[in-house]
Amino acid sequence: MTGPSPKPSLEKLKAYQPGKSKIEGVEKTFKLSSNEAAMGPSPKALEAFAELGDTLPIYPDGHSTLLRETIADVHGLDPARVICGNGSDEVLSMLADAYLQPGDEAIYSRHGFTYYNILIQASGATPVLAPEPNLVTDVDSILSSVTDKTRLIYIANPNNPTGTYLDKKEIKRLHSNLPDHILLVLDGAYAEFVTRGDYESGLTLAKACNNVAATRTFSKIYGLAQLRVGWGYMPAHIADVINRIRPPFNVNGIAQKVAAAAIRDVPFIAQCVVFNETWREYLTEEISSLGLEVTPSIANFILIHFPDEPGKSAADADLFLQKRGLILRRLEAYYLPHCLRLTVGTEEANKRVVQALSEFVNGS
Repeated sequence: MTGPSPKPSLEKLKAYQPGKSKIEGVEKTFKLSSNEAAMGPSPKALEAFAELGDTLPIYPDGHSTLLRETIADVHGLDPARVICGNGSDEVLSMLADAYLQPGDEAIYSRHGFTYYNILIQASGATPVLAPEPNLVTDVDSILSSVTDKTRLIYIANPNNPTGTYLDKKEIKRLHSNLPDHILLVLDGAYAEFVTRGDYESGLTLAKACNNVAATRTFSKIYGLAQLRVGWGYMPAHIADVINRIRPPFNVNGIAQKVAAAAIRDVPFIAQCVVFNETWREYLTEEISSLGLEVTPSIANFILIHFPDEPGKSAADADLFLQKRGLILRRLEAYYLPHCLRLTVGTEEANKRVVQALSEFVNGS
């Protein structure tokens, strides 16, 4: 039986695969595969959530006014240029829908977020992977990949899954060498974790330039992944286009109000940053001391390298860890089959994974 046919670009498209969350036969598990917030949401966010039960029958504000204005106030932005979405994924998707079409090309780094590939192909455009030497997004590789068909560039900064980043000088150099008709999208999903003085999330460029959009999420440091809420900042003419294609009521009312409360709780987020740095350093040092290479990270996860040897590989380590209730992220889809990505978790989870890796490395 035949039926409607999808766009040709969708016929061989593979769906995004999220991090594994359960292990059959293991009672207690620690999910360290999705870069979720180790400290959970802000107490103020939880208070706001508890007060919203009686709003369930009512449609939310279709313009996300409270959330946009709160984001703008916290970051010193124009609320009219803030676009909220059902996760930052939706904002990234709407940008692709609006600015890519068949025959176009869009660039992302070889080890960049795999969802970019899906968005590009779903729009009918062709993805172009820029080489990524030393597991760091490379400006010269991206510029060398630009053709007269290039219309959009996605950059995750810090990058997922490597945890590496481009400093603000390199981002500025990239932008200054791009023609105005190419949209540069700077995905700052992990920006709040960064404390480096040479880092800038992209908001400054998005304020000043007519072809830069910066995106952020409440799913990571704010601990609101279940609510699916994110946002982007972009030039007024791009925001106008996105608002025309944005689904009505695309951000639920509970997410809007809880996220607005969360972003105001600056002291709690500061605690999350300190917690993350403390335990990321612990994990990096302890795992490195086992003889495993760890890529330096500025996010809330680390990339662990394993030798390509029977019994010692990333796949072997993954099976070993799962038997002990520890779920890390396999990275074959990111062209990193010899690596596992480890989220910075709770104190208990962090200590358990170090102990388990020690047993794996030492053959215990």
